[in-house]
Amino acid sequence: MIEKHIVLEDIDPVAFYGVNNVHLQMIRSLYPKLRIMARDNVIRVLGDEEEMCQFEDNIERMRRHLLKYNIIKEEDILDIVKGEQTKADAAKDVVVYSISGKAIKSRSANQQQLIDAYEKNDMVFAVGPAGTGKTYLSIALAVKALKEKTAKKIILSRPAVEAGEKLGFLPGDMKDKIDPYLQPLYDALEDMIPQVKLQDMMDKHIIQIAPLAFMRGRTLNDAVVILDEAQNTTTAQIKMFLTRLGWNTKMIITGDLTQVDLPKGQKSGLRDALEILNDIEGVGIVNLTGKDIVRHKLVTRIVKAYDKAEKQE
Repeated sequence: MIEKHIVLEDIDPVAFYGVNNVHLQMIRSLYPKLRIMARDNVIRVLGDEEEMCQFEDNIERMRRHLLKYNIIKEEDILDIVKGEQTKADAAKDVVVYSISGKAIKSRSANQQQLIDAYEKNDMVFAVGPAGTGKTYLSIALAVKALKEKTAKKIILSRPAVEAGEKLGFLPGDMKDKIDPYLQPLYDALEDMIPQVKLQDMMDKHIIQIAPLAFMRGRTLNDAVVILDEAQNTTTAQIKMFLTRLGWNTKMIITGDLTQVDLPKGQKSGLRDALEILNDIEGVGIVNLTGKDIVRHKLVTRIVKAYDKAEKQE
C-alpha cells in the first residue's frame, strides 16, 4: 500500500468536489479499493500502486477539464473514468467556456472571420455597430490564449472619452472616474473567469485594464492586447498604441465608426488607421454589420433605424 498527495492547481477545489462534496463522493464510489481524503486543494490517497496510477491520471484529466470548461459534471467524471470523450470535448469551434459552462463561439460568418483573422495576423481591426460581439469575442480569444499559455498576459485598454458627460464631474479619485469607462471589459472577463481567480490574476498583473493614456512608453511582449472603442482615439493616440506591439504579441482593435464621441470636427484615429493600414501584411480588417448583432433583436432594429436616418440627413 502506498500514499500519494495530489495538488489541484489553478482550479477552485469547491467546483471540483461539487456541492456538498457530491463529485468527491462519486469519485470515491468509482475507486472503492482506494482510501481518498480531500482538504482544500490537496487530495490524499492510499491504496494499490497500479490503481493509484490510473486514479492520478484521471484526476489530472478532471482538473484539466474544469480548467478548460469552468465546470465539471457527474457525467463528465464518469466519461473520464471510462476513458471516453466528454460531451464538451466533442464540441467544435468553441473559443472558450463561460463560468457557467456555456460555449462561447462565433455566431455569424463575420464573427468567424474575426476568429480566423486573429489566427492569421498579429494585428486585427474589428469594426462594426453595437451588439456585434466585437469586444466580447476579442476578450474570449485573449482568455483562450492565456489558458493555452500562448500568451502570458492580457492587456485591455479604452480611451476615456465622455459620451455627452464630463469626466471631471464624476465623484472619486482618478481610478473611480476611469473605472466606469472600463466596466464593459470587466463584465466580459467576469463572464469567462471565476471571480476569485480573476481578482488574483489582476493582483498579479496577468490581466491589466488601463485607460489608453497609460500605454505611452510601454513595449508589450508575450501578450494579447485589446483596444476597445478605438473610434474615440485621435490619430496620434492610435499610432502611439499600435507601435506598442512587442514580441509574441497580438493586438485586437475594436470600434464603431457610427459612435464617435470626439469633439466636433476632429477625425477619428480609427478611421485614419483603417485607411493607412489597409494593405499592410500582418494586419487583418474585419467589418461586422447589423446582421451580426447578437443582442436583443430590438437592438438590430434600432441600429438600422439610426443608419437610415443618417443616410437621409
